[in-house]
Amino acid sequence: MEITLKEIAEFVGGKLFGSEGIVIKNLAKIEEAEPGDLTFLYLPAYDKYFPTTHASAILVKPDFKKVREDISYIEVKDPNKAFFKIINQFFTPDFTLHDIDSSAYIHPKARLGNNVALGKNVVISSGCVIGDNAKIFHNTVLHDDVIIGNDCLIFSNVSIREKCVIGNRVIIHPGAVIGSDGFGYDADEKGVFQKIHQIGIVKIEDDVELGANVCIDRASTGATVIKSGVKIDNLVHVAHNVVIGDNTAIAAQAGISGSTKIGKNCLIAGQVGIVGHIEIADKVTLIAQAGVSKGISKPGAYFGSPAKEMSTALRLEGHIRSLPEYATKIHQLETQVKELLDEVSKLEKS
Repeated sequence: MEITLKEIAEFVGGKLFGSEGIVIKNLAKIEEAEPGDLTFLYLPAYDKYFPTTHASAILVKPDFKKVREDISYIEVKDPNKAFFKIINQFFTPDFTLHDIDSSAYIHPKARLGNNVALGKNVVISSGCVIGDNAKIFHNTVLHDDVIIGNDCLIFSNVSIREKCVIGNRVIIHPGAVIGSDGFGYDADEKGVFQKIHQIGIVKIEDDVELGANVCIDRASTGATVIKSGVKIDNLVHVAHNVVIGDNTAIAAQAGISGSTKIGKNCLIAGQVGIVGHIEIADKVTLIAQAGVSKGISKPGAYFGSPAKEMSTALRLEGHIRSLPEYATKIHQLETQVKELLDEVSKLEKS
């Protein structure tokens, strides 16, 4: 892709300082940019790379000091958002491949079960396995068959088991497993675990993106539901009968236990663990490595294990870090008290 700075500035509604005719061929991080690249700068931590960047142009905030004359600038309110907008419009890879006879592309090394129906603009990559009776099209109403919506991109080695439901514009990255059995067992009188067959499904709604090696278990009965706009990072496990609300984002290595319900617009950071059978309100942020042991009923940030409201957790963390000083102080006070008691005892005897 090649585009001029003038076209970019007009697209993002920015003010251009420099040559309008400079051609941008690529987008890059500021520390890695080369001539012909456009980069951006919005966090002070990256200011140190500005004097040495080789980028041809840079997106900056209006108050940025333009001390280099060998680089062009585009002023915008939010350089990062403008940069991402440019990526989406001009530099997104085109994965939409088409068969001659249909609007779906199925790699020769993908394996589809019996009676599979594909919707429009669906890409099934190498090594994918789609279960029997799969249907890939726009209807996301629950059925006895797998359903995958229009404009879906399924990367290599993804497994989608029977009866699962996937909506429109869903992206699933390599190695993800959708609809594996939920962790359902019951110990008999001898203490031997007996398998409980998982007869539910997974329902993934529109505009969801799942990272590499994400595992979403099918429900024991009913459905495990990933609602519209959810974004899930690599190596996340979602257990049976979980419901994740619209536009919630989950970072890598998080784990959500069975039958938990998570609200809308939540942010779940890396390595967060959530117990089963609880509910988490809308607009909750769980800080990295938080351990959620009970339901959360109001929005806000939560941290620690067990997770607590951020202000409480930070106060406790401060006290924990001060424990060595507290121990020293307590020892000093105990010594002083003992000395005072000894003095009192001497006075009483005299």
